[in-house]
Amino acid sequence: MTTVLTPASPLTAADRCDRCGAQAYVRVVLLSGGELLFCAHHGRKFEPELKKIAAEIQDETERLTTVPSSASEEER
Repeated sequence: MTTVLTPASPLTAADRCDRCGAQAYVRVVLLSGGELLFCAHHGRKFEPELKKIAAEIQDETERLTTVPSSASEEER
């Protein structure tokens, strides 16, 4: 997945996948000016086709494997 290098607003828990309704971790800004949101699964599934029509792709899927600094030693 290609990551956007320009500043973009972070995706939040309120942002939902346009395909299945799960939390979105991928934002695709279309060349036509629209925007699509995808969960990690659907972002990976549609990536080849999205690259053809995307002006930018914001990929925040690394948040799925990042351990928060507030996590206790047991949670790490």
